[in-house]
Amino acid sequence: MSDSHIIENKFLIIITGPTAVGKTAASLHLAKTFGAEIFSADSRQIFAELSIGTAKPGPIDMDNIPHHFIGHKSIHDHFSAGHFESEFTNAMSAYFKSKDIAIVTGGTGLYLRAIMEGLDDFPDIPNEVIQFYNDGFETNGMEWLRAELQEQDPAYYLAVDLSNHRRIMRALCVCKVAGRPFSSFLTNVKKPKLPYTTIGVLLELPRQELYDRINKRVDDMMSAGLLHEARNVYPFKGLASLETVGYRELFDFFDGHTDLDIAVNMIKQNSRRYAKRQMTWFRKYGDWTTFHPEQISEIEGYIRSEISTSHR
Repeated sequence: MSDSHIIENKFLIIITGPTAVGKTAASLHLAKTFGAEIFSADSRQIFAELSIGTAKPGPIDMDNIPHHFIGHKSIHDHFSAGHFESEFTNAMSAYFKSKDIAIVTGGTGLYLRAIMEGLDDFPDIPNEVIQFYNDGFETNGMEWLRAELQEQDPAYYLAVDLSNHRRIMRALCVCKVAGRPFSSFLTNVKKPKLPYTTIGVLLELPRQELYDRINKRVDDMMSAGLLHEARNVYPFKGLASLETVGYRELFDFFDGHTDLDIAVNMIKQNSRRYAKRQMTWFRKYGDWTTFHPEQISEIEGYIRSEISTSHR
């Protein structure tokens, strides 16, 4: 039986951590415990066509707990962090009319920052600026883009997927037009105080244990049909939504640039690198209390304590 009826304020429990750390299992337990629904902060699980490669929870995994922001957009839709912030704000406004606690889970830094701090309005980008970075990428490649981003916005360099040239170019365009770092737009100090209290929980594992879990997850994804899923979206490989780990490596295999074993190993390697960047971001941003994912009773006790403290 839920005890959420005794809670007077509104609470947003954020369960985050690197890929494959165990966020889904922890979130499901806490959602049951506190009578809450789950809101995803994962920029890939939001796309309906991407399931296996994004570790999207299926109907059985969801265990009859309502989930939001999972599979409700198409890879053909343009969906930015700004769109997410707007939809999330509206969803919370409606949700908290009848509920007191919500669970957010996911590891997309920009989405989490939108939830915790809000985002500023980005400037319009002239076509000539876009063309400048397109030409630079075509001529000098990814290393040039990464070096430019590291120089102009070292904070965002730690947060972005460094294999996603579209996101890097977007950030560089904003830097050039605005004359300040892209990351400086990620906090809107004029945003009204959020109508809920956030409780941040960061799940963390020893590095080798996490890497082993990542490697096993990729093997499990391949067994579950990731190759078939990637082939289904391969005709649309130029879409920004498909510039993501788990798909672009298999696209290289389909293009004949590598063999399947190498592609799978690259998925594992790139996933491990992504996890490392995520942990760097978590250490720099947000207010987190860290737990091992198996410390579920301790996590539950911590949340209850935070809720109780806020009532004093």
